[in-house]
Amino acid sequence: MEHEVFVPFPVGAVRRVLSDPARVARCVPGLQQDASSGAALAGRLRLRIGGSTITYRGALRLTERDGSYELSGEGTEARGSGTVTLALSALPEEMPGGTRLSCLGTVSGAGRLAEFDAKTAESAARRLLDRFGAALAEELREDAAAAAPAPEVPVAGEGEPLTASTPLGNDALDGNALDDEPPAEAAHARRTMIGRSAEEVDHAPPRGRYAPVPAPETTSGTAMLRWAAPAAAIALAGAVVVTRALRRKR
Repeated sequence: MEHEVFVPFPVGAVRRVLSDPARVARCVPGLQQDASSGAALAGRLRLRIGGSTITYRGALRLTERDGSYELSGEGTEARGSGTVTLALSALPEEMPGGTRLSCLGTVSGAGRLAEFDAKTAESAARRLLDRFGAALAEELREDAAAAAPAPEVPVAGEGEPLTASTPLGNDALDGNALDDEPPAEAAHARRTMIGRSAEEVDHAPPRGRYAPVPAPETTSGTAMLRWAAPAAAIALAGAVVVTRALRRKR
């Protein structure tokens, strides 16, 4: 069987993954690798074919030869005596926008796999390779995300205006950034209110520069009498003196 898989990443990145058996194992769908598998990818492989699922237990070996990656292996049915043998080669080739994996493989087996016709078996193999290519692209996508540098957060420097979206640096904590603090009178008023009840604070008159300006004092009637009475007495005495003077002239 021949099949091609497209991976939207450069050839060099694809080769780095294909050269690592552990990473290749993560990209094989349905493969559950044993913890102590070593160089061989030993474990269990669940294969979906013709509406059925066959689980094989065995090992895969990955080698590189003349720029091509060769995968070979054999397995035995987990619930039966059927066997399967696999030989697959994948050649990464550069193409616009990514890499093309040209695959060439053969599969032979006995048991449940032999019950399916060649077309059904070939369809299952192509689907398995397509899913492998998608998993390989996701593996490379995670590598690119991990290698991407974190974006730098701009900090306003000297002479730059601060906006609502501009983060403040350490310089914003120095004395120059404290010009908007309330005056000493307001701070004293806040300190004196600590420990007082909420009702007392609500009804306490403000102090310092925040205290209300007192209204100008109005002159009461009593204050008016204090200067009006002497003035009236002087005026009355003056009228008497003038009257007496006029009588003497007559």
